[in-house]
Parts: sequence; C-alpha cells; structure tokens
Amino acid sequence: MVSHLLFYQLLLFAVIWLFVILHLSRPQHAVMAPAVPVALQPLTSKRHRSNAPKAFEGLTQKPHCALCERDTAHPKPPSPLPPDPMPSTNRRPREVDTSRHFCPHAACDYRGWLGLGNLRANGHPSGGPWRQFHCTSCNGYFLETHGTIFHGKRIAVELIVQVLACLAEGLGIRATARVFEVDPNTVLQWLMEAADQLQAFSRYFLCDVHVRQVQLDELYAVLRAVKDGKLSEDEAIRRLERSPCWVWTAMDPETKLLIVIDVGTRTLAMAQRVVHQVGQVLAPDCVPLFLTDGFREYMTALLAHYGHWVTPPRRQARGPSLKPRWMPLPELLYAQVVKTLRRRRLVAVKHRVVVGTKVAVEQVLAACGWQINTAFVERLNLSLRQRVAAMRRRSVMSCKGADGLGQQLVLFQVYHNIVLPHTSLRQALAEAVPTNGHGSTKVWRPCTPAMAAGLTDHVWSLREVLFYRVPPWPQTKTV
Repeated sequence: MVSHLLFYQLLLFAVIWLFVILHLSRPQHAVMAPAVPVALQPLTSKRHRSNAPKAFEGLTQKPHCALCERDTAHPKPPSPLPPDPMPSTNRRPREVDTSRHFCPHAACDYRGWLGLGNLRANGHPSGGPWRQFHCTSCNGYFLETHGTIFHGKRIAVELIVQVLACLAEGLGIRATARVFEVDPNTVLQWLMEAADQLQAFSRYFLCDVHVRQVQLDELYAVLRAVKDGKLSEDEAIRRLERSPCWVWTAMDPETKLLIVIDVGTRTLAMAQRVVHQVGQVLAPDCVPLFLTDGFREYMTALLAHYGHWVTPPRRQARGPSLKPRWMPLPELLYAQVVKTLRRRRLVAVKHRVVVGTKVAVEQVLAACGWQINTAFVERLNLSLRQRVAAMRRRSVMSCKGADGLGQQLVLFQVYHNIVLPHTSLRQALAEAVPTNGHGSTKVWRPCTPAMAAGLTDHVWSLREVLFYRVPPWPQTKTV
C-alpha cells in the first residue's frame, strides 16, 4: 500500500514538470512573418483626417437682416431736385457768409438747399445776440441758431460749449455740473439735445467713404440697471453677469476714422445692425478688408450684406441642375485674430483667413507694412474708456440704460473724428512757420481723421460743430 507521503511527492514533481514544459514551449523571440512582395500586399491604408480648412460651399438661404428688410419695404424718398440759383444783384457785395444756412420753411422752394443765393442778412432783431436771415424766395425770416441746440436759449454760448467739451474729455455729468455750478439735470438736457444734433451731423458727413480696411470689435460696458427700486441690486448684478451691455465699434485703421459706434447685446442681430451701418457709410462700390476677433456671428453678418447668388456647376453631364448658393462677393476679404485666454491671461494668438486668400489679404496689408491684426480698434477701446465717463471700470458714473450711454458715445464719435487732432496723422509743412514767442517753429500741420479721410479740409472746433445746421438731405458739402 502506497503511503500518502509518496503520493504527495509524486504530485509535486508532476506540477513542477508541467511548469518546466510550459516555460520551454514558450517562444523566446517574436516570429517574423515572411516578407510579402509589394505587388501582393493588400491596398488597405488608413485614412488620415486633413487639418486643412474646407472650402465654403455657400448657404441655401440668404441670412436675415431686419434693417435691410425695413429699407426694402420702406425705401427713403428721393431728394428733391435743387432749384436754380438766384442771380446776383448789382448791390454791394455781401459781407455775411450765408453758405452754411438754408431756409427752414416748408412752403419754400429753396428749403434745405445751401449756397443758392436766396438768403440775406437782416441784422439783429431787438438788439439780440443772434443774426436774422431773410429768404427772398418765400419772404420768411429765421435766426441763425435755428436747428441747433442754442435756439431759444438765453444762456451764454461759451458755457454750453465748455460743458459739452468737458463731457467729451471724459468728465462725468455730476462733476461737470459742480465745476460750472449748474444743475446736473441741465447738463443732462444739454447732452441729450447735443446728441440728437451730432447724430444728424455724423449721418450727413459720414457717407460715400472709401477705405481699404475696416476693423470691428465689441467692448463690454456695465450699466446700473437699478431704476426707481423696481429691481433689486442683487438681481441687477445677476442680470449684468448673464448679459452685459456691449459697445460695438468699426474704424478705418489707416485714417483712424470711427465709422460706426453703437450699443447693444453681443448677438447676431447686433452684428447685423453694425455691418448694415458700415455698408451705409461706405461707398456702394467699396468692399474693404474686414478684420475682427473670433466672434463667429461676424461671418453671417458680412455674408448678409456682401454676398450674391451663385449657381454651382454640374458634376455630371446629365441630371438636374444644382440649386443656387449664397456666396460671398469675389472681392470680399475677411480675416480673424483669434485669442486664447486662460485665467484672464493671453496664451495664444492665431490668424485665420475666413474669406479670400491669405495672399490677397497680405497684399492689402503690405501697403501699410502691417500684418493681420486688430491692434488699432483695441487702442480705440482705451480711448473709449478714458473719454466716456460711463464706460470706466469700477466707477460710479455708469448710466442706467443704453440710451444714456449712446448719447455720450455720439459725442465721442464727433469729437474723435472732427475736433481732436491725432499725432499719428500729422502732416509735414513745406516750410517752417515761426511762432509769436520764443518757442520752436511749427513744422507739422495737425490732422483729424475726417481730414485724413478727405471729408473736410480743416480742424473743427466744438463750437463750430454745434453751430453747424445740418441740411435735411444730401448735397454738395462745403467744408
């Protein structure tokens, strides 16, 4: 009889022998497969995804723009034909310039027309400070302040001009009221009246502008949003964090001309509105290079105003024709500067050509020695923060609504374009002009963005702008 000890020893030897056999039967090196001729290898290569951007295939429908549809449904009436200029008389030559005034009476044939010889200076009625004009066509009389913010006011003109100048330089409404010892509501009323006149002034002068580049950007602005206790402060803060107000700007980087400035939310509808206003300011045949940040709604807005229908060619000889596609205009160029931020710090900048070719974009920028950038409109944002009191960060001068902010922005636009000379635009004089004192001679001529764009030939003062009577329809400008 076999003992249990011998049985367990045999079982242990069998297990050890099994492990040895398994170890020896395992291959030590990888077995190389026999080489297969190239002609016999199967054509099964992996498909690699291309990182190159795909060509834009177009849209099946034209992007919607509410302003374009409104202008199509309700077009502006055409301007009336100008009457014949009145012949000059044999009297002595006129000493009072009436070229910037027009008859305001609705029944007059010369209403709204400048420089047609129908106006005569008629002195100062009742010894007042304002001159009176007489229209020889309708025998009507009107003051030279008609159509300006000075009409019907007995307060000193210099006080109103200085108050608005302080607001244009960035002083708040209450601070301006304290400096000039007037009521803050009076300062606000003057600002509202000036904003209406300056908005008409900008629409009159900013038209048929030719530019090669347009930079667009949006800048956030905080509004108070607490009105008469209807909204709590906590609820106002939550609303501001969810949907802040944005200031949209469009400028020409070469002449520094501020083309459009508006207030609204950061949505597609607002982008459509800004691009629509840019199209109205530019000449009909002007399609500039557009440069923006990475906001994707700009592409749709540009396509809505700078696009056309194109029927793609057939891919086969037979079959139904393809449906037309809404494509960008061939002369349209659009590039983006995409910035990546992490913890409020800039970590990467990418330049992306969206419409057109990179060679065409670089060719436009090479005339100025630039690359794809939005630096000039971002520099304009700094000027906005400095000269518009309601846009400063951590300030108590913020407005309660978008209307109040828009009034200050209208003042800033006219002051920036017409009144304020820019050092980068100054022009060298042919000969040095000596000064009255012991200072150095003048070798530079100051220049504003409006002068660089060819809209005027001199630097305007704010008083001159506020005294300008805007005609009701376009005509030949005498600037």
